[in-house]
Amino acid sequence: MARRDPQFAERFSNPGKKIEDCITFIINQVRDSGLQGFDDDEIYSLAVHYYMEDGIDPGTPVACQVIVNHQVQLTEEEIAEQKRRAREEVFSREVNRLRTVGKLVPKPV
Repeated sequence: MARRDPQFAERFSNPGKKIEDCITFIINQVRDSGLQGFDDDEIYSLAVHYYMEDGIDPGTPVACQVIVNHQVQLTEEEIAEQKRRAREEVFSREVNRLRTVGKLVPKPV
């Protein structure tokens, strides 16, 4: 958002605003609401509110656990691409390892 919105970028770069305080603010707002489930946009709007408003008291840090209930759904093409990249990475590491121990001689050019 800071890349797209100059006004937000200015507020986001305010040295008086810290990510730790933003998180504390969000957790306190969630706790005070009495609700147990929030949409991503609701949490995002709390973060934006924290940065855009002056004089927000984030409250006292809360010892708690945050549960994120998300499941990433990849397309078949994305799955195939990730598998291809993983195979290439493993192959490259193994080739480098074998070259390091001297069991693989570089191909002549």
